[in-house]
Amino acid sequence: MTIQELPTGKESVGERLRKVSQNFFLHIHSPRISVETLHPTATMGLGVILTTLFAVQLISGMLLMVHYTPSVDAAYSSVKEIIFYIPGGRVFRNIHRWSAHAMVFVTFLHLFRTFYKGCYYGTRRTNWVIGVIMLLVVMMMSFSGYLLPWDQLAFWAVTIGSNIAASFREFTDLIGVTVYFDPGGLFRKILLGGLEVGQATLTRFFTLHVIILPITLLVLMAYHFWRIRKDGGLAHTISDLGRSPEEIPTWPTALWAEVAILLSVVAILLVVGTLADAPLQIIANPNLPENPAKSPWYLLGIQEVVSYSALMGGFVIPLIFISFLFYIPWFDRIDEVHQGRWFSGRSGLKITWLSVLTGSSVTIFLFLLSLIIRVPWHQGSTLSIILTMILNPGTLSVMIYFIWTFLVWRFTASRRMTVLALFTTFMTGWTIFMIIGIWFRGVNWQFIL
Repeated sequence: MTIQELPTGKESVGERLRKVSQNFFLHIHSPRISVETLHPTATMGLGVILTTLFAVQLISGMLLMVHYTPSVDAAYSSVKEIIFYIPGGRVFRNIHRWSAHAMVFVTFLHLFRTFYKGCYYGTRRTNWVIGVIMLLVVMMMSFSGYLLPWDQLAFWAVTIGSNIAASFREFTDLIGVTVYFDPGGLFRKILLGGLEVGQATLTRFFTLHVIILPITLLVLMAYHFWRIRKDGGLAHTISDLGRSPEEIPTWPTALWAEVAILLSVVAILLVVGTLADAPLQIIANPNLPENPAKSPWYLLGIQEVVSYSALMGGFVIPLIFISFLFYIPWFDRIDEVHQGRWFSGRSGLKITWLSVLTGSSVTIFLFLLSLIIRVPWHQGSTLSIILTMILNPGTLSVMIYFIWTFLVWRFTASRRMTVLALFTTFMTGWTIFMIIGIWFRGVNWQFIL
């Protein structure tokens, strides 16, 4: 009798092995899972929540697409038809809109969880990079869908977004080469399909939203899941003796936990979709500008900094931070003992809180100072433009974030503490600028209380 034929209760080992090999769930997860990863604070179920939200986006999006017409003449009326005449259309549109916002928010939370638990060491660095790319794709998906209703909110939000894309033009104007070399204008034209928001823009955004970006995200998600499986499953804490904590069979314990999360997300979306209507303003009118015209909430931090300096806020600072995100696993590569530990222990938690305090106090102080002290401005003055680029809350805040990070590096000599300091101050400042843009900017982008 071979080992495959040995009975184990009512089934042989061979039968059990066949069940495992044919189990799709166990192709995604390792056969055994660390006990600690099932604790709510370990992963908070963010990966399952994101997968559920994406599935909801696909299903609700396909149902809406049946009745939607991507034309400047018919888009708005088709959305109204979905809301008022199609059975269940209002609820599905609400679910699609709110789940899109939730997906952006939860993707950021997932990035925070992965970073603060140090889940990017060793072979996991590739998955960290894929995760950052997925964050950018999710934001682009949400932004591309913003224009489709073709109402005032959508039209002017995309107009603001396209102006942010053209922010590099501030530099080419400064050195007088815009006529010959205009990458900002090129970025804006690629985004809009022309010089202004119109039919070409709507067609381009519709194609991105329903074909290119979802397929891109599906491919990235498949690779992301495969890398998690190949890298040993969900990251877990390594003990001081170099051993992993106790493990249990993944099937069916993890399955029931994930099904519970999935059903909870769907239930919440059904309730929210029934009670809270997604906004729909009057039909888009290029001759009736919104005041203030605001981009989607997740871009308002950038829009706030752009209001000080287009080049720094729309190009330089975002490029610095995104480059930093990609570089984290290569800079912080020697502290793998911190993998799976929130904030890498008490010292990291202390640095994180100090960084939150530093980032918030510096950002708020410089913002309030900018309301009192204005940089001298002379029309056409090169000096005025350069001073405005440098002496503004956004640029000065980033400079101080780097100074704080350098001090942390000097006093701790730890790469992990260094990246904790820079990441936390950046995200704290960005959050404050976003809050200012959402609640404290009124007509003509004036500060209001």
